[in-house]
Amino acid sequence: MIEKQIAAQKAVEFVKDGMTIGLGTGSTVAFLINELAEKVKGGLRIKAVSTSSSTTHLASLLGIEVFDLNKVAMIDLTIDGADEVDENLDGIKGGGGALLYEKIVAKNSEQNIWIVDSSKLVKKLGKFPLPIEVIKFGSEKIYNNFADMKLNPQFRMKEGKKFVTDNGNFIIDLKLITIENVVETERLLKSMTGVVETGLFNKIADLVVVGVEDETITLKKRDQTKN
Repeated sequence: MIEKQIAAQKAVEFVKDGMTIGLGTGSTVAFLINELAEKVKGGLRIKAVSTSSSTTHLASLLGIEVFDLNKVAMIDLTIDGADEVDENLDGIKGGGGALLYEKIVAKNSEQNIWIVDSSKLVKKLGKFPLPIEVIKFGSEKIYNNFADMKLNPQFRMKEGKKFVTDNGNFIIDLKLITIENVVETERLLKSMTGVVETGLFNKIADLVVVGVEDETITLKKRDQTKN
């Protein structure tokens, strides 16, 4: 069994009957959705809020009822993946292109759990390209600004065309190698006109469940507990 699946199975243990659950996006979350669907078939009652069209499609297909964020009073728990997680549990997300909706759902959740395989743990963020969601209008100008700042930008492409998010925007990935100050970097990038959101998720994760070979490690701040 692969590490992603092990982490997803562990995270399902945090889901309780009657909860409203935020569902992230990506390959690791797909394992989670499959695990949750089996629990729902067994009688677990949950409401779900989705962060992408792909997640909505899979969850609905497997019998999990998905609600609009505006139609739920609160989100008890959001479970999502991450592309990188550092020692402070800050992370880079958005490899699946859903960073804006993922951050909105996360910010409206009582608790956030990330599920990752062991390769996602790093000392400092930055090796994974940092996704920046930008509006289409003037996007080339934003790209040029990033280039002038030596941020090594690249438009995300799909099938030979610029990738378009569910929100109708483009993504520019920044190859930064190392991010020394995640708070200041996010502040700088979000201050730029035309930038909608960044893939820096600072002080959002409450727990990170890591699949490590055939077991899991649960990280909370600087503590870790084997399960």
